[in-house]
Amino acid sequence: MEGLIIRELLEHDLPDVVGIENISFTTPWSEILFFNEIYKQRSIARVALIDKRVIGYICANYVADEGHILNLAVHPDFRRKGIAKTLVENILEELKETDCRFLYLEVRASNNAARELYEGFGFSVVGTRKKYYNKPEEDAVVMSLRLDSEMLRI
Repeated sequence: MEGLIIRELLEHDLPDVVGIENISFTTPWSEILFFNEIYKQRSIARVALIDKRVIGYICANYVADEGHILNLAVHPDFRRKGIAKTLVENILEELKETDCRFLYLEVRASNNAARELYEGFGFSVVGTRKKYYNKPEEDAVVMSLRLDSEMLRI
């Protein structure tokens, strides 16, 4: 998308990020959880901006050879425009600079749009976490990607 900028999540972004979080999820993260991602070691927190407006974000972390996408959302007005894809690409590039060999995430079983996004990068389903989500109660699909794999499609 033209004019899209990806940069580090900063404290002054938190109200916008929490606003997107609240309209995107039925059990949203609190502002303090996002705040912690800014300063936590081995955490990667990025925002997507257009015209200086925060329109999406992604948070991930890594330990040893494993990374984990923790949270990703795009404002409803900007969905289906490749912003989530760009955010995931950014995380993948960042993780290439670490010792990560595997990247994991959980997604609602019913969230077909997100599952398709991740499958497009080569993620595959490796398991299920029963009753992982609430409001409504739902299983999580656990997906994984080998970062050292030639299947990485960015």
